[in-house]
Amino acid sequence: MRGRLIVIGLGPGEAACMTAQAVKALARADWFYGYGPYVDRVMAHDDPRRVVSDNREEGARAREALALAARGECVAMLSGGDPGVFAMASAVCEQIERGPEAWRALTLEIVPGVSAMLAAAAACGAPLGHDFAAISLSDNLKPWALIERRLLACAGAGLVMAFYNPISKARPWQLGVALERLREVLAPETLVIFARAAGRPEEQINTTTLGRARAEQADMATLVIIGSEETREVTRPGQASLIYTPRFAPGFDPEPDDSAR
Repeated sequence: MRGRLIVIGLGPGEAACMTAQAVKALARADWFYGYGPYVDRVMAHDDPRRVVSDNREEGARAREALALAARGECVAMLSGGDPGVFAMASAVCEQIERGPEAWRALTLEIVPGVSAMLAAAAACGAPLGHDFAAISLSDNLKPWALIERRLLACAGAGLVMAFYNPISKARPWQLGVALERLREVLAPETLVIFARAAGRPEEQINTTTLGRARAEQADMATLVIIGSEETREVTRPGQASLIYTPRFAPGFDPEPDDSAR
């Protein structure tokens, strides 16, 4: 029997945010690998088919799952959000490239999921409505100097930015430094969104400006969105404001406002 590895995106948290494709893929698997909290979303703690590991053991987790699949098993690799966005799909592909020829012969499926930045954006409007960049502030896999260059380049190009891994106990300073560097390029009134636990019952969405934003407003469960100079806030009576970035660049409005005529 030919083995199979299915990398499944579970979405940002709630079962309602999981795609039908992901639900069907879970039903086909015999073994389930992943970071503990992700596996907990879909399996009981005493289920013998679960194999959990720490969130810094992506490479080892991928190798173990591939080795099991090479023995003919159908193995699920569980990932939060979308598996291709700072998650397990890339780790699996890396190990397939580096590993034995048998791993290249496996059937590999990658099942997309709702990424945290999409859940966060939907919770407050459409801040990713124009060009944007997703950047991890973790310097575990790349130097901080490179992160800073990318931040400044994106800010200078007018891109909205979604920050993954903004802060943790092991990395308490990166977000604060990132905000300071961005203040060198962007106006203080630039909109900033702190979306904690987007897509979960404990979801909290806080909007502020770059001039007022503080690193203490985020933790590892927070997705931070830095608006561009075009990102806008629309206030609504009795409802939360809408934060959105227009689809068009300045001067390219396909539907000009005729209300003043």
